[in-house]
Amino acid sequence: MGRYAVIFLAALAWVPAPWRAVSAAEAREEAGGEAEALRLKLAQLQAALEAARDDHEARLAELAEKIRALEERQASAGAGEELDVEALRKLAAREAEQDDAAEETGEPTVFEALGLNLQALNPEISVTGDMVGLYRWKGGGRSRGDFDFRCLGLHFESYLDPYTKFKAAVPVNEDGAELEEAYLTRFSVLETVNLTAGKFRQQFGVVNRWHKHALDQVDFPAALRHIFGPGGLNQTGISLDWSMPSLLGSSQSLVCQATNGENPRLFSGNRLSIPSALVHYKNYRDLSEDVYLDLGLTGLVGWNDEWTAGGGRVRKSLSTRVYGADMAVVWEPAGAMRYRNVEWRSEAYVVDRDLYAPDGSGRDSILAWGFYTGLQTLFERVWTAGVRFDYYKPDRKGYAAAGSAPLAYAGGGAFYWQIGPYIAWQQSPYVRLRLEYDHIDGAGMGARADMIMLQAIFAAGPHKHERY
Repeated sequence: MGRYAVIFLAALAWVPAPWRAVSAAEAREEAGGEAEALRLKLAQLQAALEAARDDHEARLAELAEKIRALEERQASAGAGEELDVEALRKLAAREAEQDDAAEETGEPTVFEALGLNLQALNPEISVTGDMVGLYRWKGGGRSRGDFDFRCLGLHFESYLDPYTKFKAAVPVNEDGAELEEAYLTRFSVLETVNLTAGKFRQQFGVVNRWHKHALDQVDFPAALRHIFGPGGLNQTGISLDWSMPSLLGSSQSLVCQATNGENPRLFSGNRLSIPSALVHYKNYRDLSEDVYLDLGLTGLVGWNDEWTAGGGRVRKSLSTRVYGADMAVVWEPAGAMRYRNVEWRSEAYVVDRDLYAPDGSGRDSILAWGFYTGLQTLFERVWTAGVRFDYYKPDRKGYAAAGSAPLAYAGGGAFYWQIGPYIAWQQSPYVRLRLEYDHIDGAGMGARADMIMLQAIFAAGPHKHERY
C-alpha cells in the first residue's frame, strides 16, 4: 500500500511540467497569428486607398478631357451655335455627378444630346371648339331649328425670350379660316409699361377683349354687335399698357392704342388709312375682404375721308367718336371663391359719327347708344347661373333706307332689347355646357323672337378657355 502511494505522488509531481510547457507554446503561436492578420488587413486597406486615389485621378483627367473637348467645340462653332463656357463646365460637373450616382445605385448612366431639347422651342398649341344647337320662333308662328359649329379655334402661344411673348388665334369655320389675333408683347419696355404689336381685339370696355368661346353667355352684347359689328372691335396696330401708381388705395392702369381704321361699321370710308386712337382707363378697388369694384372709361376716335353723296364723291376728313363706360362689382368670399361668388357687370356705349348724307343734303351726324347689364353667380363649383339684359337705340335718319348709314334706321322710334337667362355646367376645365333662353323685342328692327340655345364648348391643350 505504501509503495502505491509513493508511485502516485511521483506521478503528480511529474505531470504539471508538460502542461505548463504546452500552454506557453500555444500562447506564443496565437500572438503571432493575430499580428499576421493585422499586417494583412493593413496591406488590404493600403491597396484600397491606392485604388481609390488612382480612380479619382482618372476621373479628374476624364473631366478635364471633356472640358477641353467642349472648349474646342466652342472655338470651332459658328455664330449661331456658340456655347457658354461656364454652362459647359456646369454640364460636365452635372454629368460627373450623374456618373457617381449611377455607380452608387447600380443604374446605367444616360447621356443626353443638347439638340434633343430643341422641341422646347416649339409654341404651345391649343384647340377650342364652339357648337350651338338653336331652336328659334318668331312672331307670326315661324320657327326653325339648327345646329351650328360656330368655330374651331387654333391658339398658339410661346415665349420668344424672357422678355417677349407671342400669341395668335385663328378661328376656322365652314366658310374658311381667318386671322383673329396675332401679336407679341414686350414686357417692361419701361419699368411699368408693356408694349404689344400686331392684330388684337382692342381694350374697349371689358368683354370686347374676350374671345367668343370664353364669354359668360352665348354671344356678345347686342349694343356691342350693332356698333362694332358681330365680331367686335379688332384691328392692327400697337398698344401700350401702363400700370399706374396707386391712387387713394386703388390700383389703376392706362391702355393707349393706335391702330388702322379697319372696322367696317365705323371706318368704311377711311381711304387714306388714317390710324384710329383708343384710350382705356381702369380703376380697381377692394371694398372689403370679399368685395371688389372695377371701373373703366374708354374713348375711341377715328376718321373717314371719302363719301358717296348726291350721286357723287366727296373727299373730306370727318371723325367718328365712340365712348364707353364699364363697371363690375364682384363678391368672392375669402377661402371659398372657387365655390361661391356673385358678379354684377355692366357696360354702356355711345357712338357719334360725322358724315356726309348720302341723299346730298350735306354734312350730318349719327348718334346711337346702348348698354347691357348682367348678374351672374357661381352657386356650386361646377354650376353657374345668370341673366343679362341688352338694349340698343339707333339714330333716326330718313336716308338710312339706302343702307349707307348702318347706325341709323329710317323708321321712327326704333330700338332693340333682349333678356337672356342661362345656366352653365363646367364638367371639367376642358368641357363646358350652357343652356340659354333669349327673348328679343323692340320696334323697327325686326320681329319679336324667342330662342333656346344649347352650347357645347371644349378645349384641347394647355390653355383651356382663355378669354384672350
